[in-house]
Amino acid sequence: MLNHAFKRLLGAVPTLLLLITLAFFLMRAAPGGPFDRERALPPQIEAALQADYHLDQPLWRQYLGYLGGLAHGDLGPSFQYTGFSVAELIASGAPVSFRLGASAMILAVLLGGLLGCLAALRRNSAFDRALMALAMLGISVPNYVVAPLLILLFAICLGWLPAGGWSSHGIGDAGLPVLALALPQIAVIARLMRASMIETLSANFIRTARAKGLPMHLIVWRHALRPAALPVLSYLGPAAAGIVTGSVVIEQVFGIPGIGRYFVQAALNRDYTLVLGVVIFYGALIILFNFLVDLLYGTLDPRMRLG
Repeated sequence: MLNHAFKRLLGAVPTLLLLITLAFFLMRAAPGGPFDRERALPPQIEAALQADYHLDQPLWRQYLGYLGGLAHGDLGPSFQYTGFSVAELIASGAPVSFRLGASAMILAVLLGGLLGCLAALRRNSAFDRALMALAMLGISVPNYVVAPLLILLFAICLGWLPAGGWSSHGIGDAGLPVLALALPQIAVIARLMRASMIETLSANFIRTARAKGLPMHLIVWRHALRPAALPVLSYLGPAAAGIVTGSVVIEQVFGIPGIGRYFVQAALNRDYTLVLGVVIFYGALIILFNFLVDLLYGTLDPRMRLG
């Protein structure tokens, strides 16, 4: 198990380096620059800005210089937010994005797993068919469509929840963003859990438990839940990536001051260092989450530990 974890950590280094390289050169290949304005700057001022941020150097030298700073933990200064480093901007938005993403992930796992189990236990019933139809709808409709619909229903028509904003106190303002971010993942997890639970309930050890006279709720809780949860656990890595990318849209729609809004504004303003910093932060986070999922998978499945 330790060898497996060590190999995964070593494999994460070239993956992250490839991500940094692609983001660096693709951002530079986009038209426009960080100091382009509707009103052109005087040539002397533009040249001074280019020299100050090392944009007058060849592209390969900029890349090597960025990697050198990154090796020392320096993500560089922001081109648009004068006086702030990229690390400071990420640190200011990270707590909000973490709270939003973690809440959406917990809601998706708990609610999606519960609905999937109920659908499997009532297989081919009206409840099962209706739930799977709603799950397919949830997978098909993107969250940038779901979010305005939730605002229209719960904020404007019913007036139950605020339409936007964010505060560190209370959960009322977090209800709609968390729900909008979690809904696609709830749909996927519910379908995965249903299929896995149906397969697990037909296994021989479940038949043995039934033959011993155990009630169904104990069979599910003690015997079926752990093996049925393994496909869901494997999906948590892609689910984390989906929540991370979805939070960029959700933060913009609901006016949440997280990293996602910085990313959108940085991409529009060609703030190279801020875009790269957010990409590196999110990429490292997804790699770390996949690594933790692998370790947890080995804990739940003894065959992984034996391997």
